[in-house]
Amino acid sequence: MIRYFSTLALAVAATFVACQARAEKVVVYQEGQLVNPQDVADVLGKTRSIHLLDEAPAVPAAAVTTVAAVSQPPAARRPATPAAAPRAEPNAPASALSLPVRFAFDSADILPDARSQLDALAKGIKLLPADRAVLVEGHTDAVGDEAYNLELSRARARAVRDYLVQHNGIEASRLKTVGYGEGRPVEGADPYAAVNRRVQFRGA
Repeated sequence: MIRYFSTLALAVAATFVACQARAEKVVVYQEGQLVNPQDVADVLGKTRSIHLLDEAPAVPAAAVTTVAAVSQPPAARRPATPAAAPRAEPNAPASALSLPVRFAFDSADILPDARSQLDALAKGIKLLPADRAVLVEGHTDAVGDEAYNLELSRARARAVRDYLVQHNGIEASRLKTVGYGEGRPVEGADPYAAVNRRVQFRGA
């Protein structure tokens, strides 16, 4: 009987954790959308219970948090311009934000088109307390070899960190990097879709 209740308690706890994971919201910016530095600070100002170090190992697919994309602001607050930044629903605050950072093909070289979004992101990071760290996550689509994609995602996360340090004066010690390769596609998206080729940021 004790074993039964122990098993039941574990099952309930696992279900609760799974529901919490599914509740995560990620603000997904489209290419060319304006990044609002204050929105960046609001999202990245949230802390995580687990702090990751540079080049932390990728989490196995079974443990991956489900990501819910927020690609448009709520209708009541949607600005007239199509380039305005998306916002998370008030009752489901975002815990991360995603940028479609463009890189040269099969490379970690950041293309000029990505710089304006990264510069705005840097302004948001500067609004945070000086001791607040940010995790830079590299992601790829499922095209190609899994091990290769993992290493490419790590290299791209490092490239974004280096850009923020060298071009925006962010202290390198505040930016942690991790690569997840193709292991964490955007929920509901084709694993091979371009939307998965992204860099995500969250408070660390």
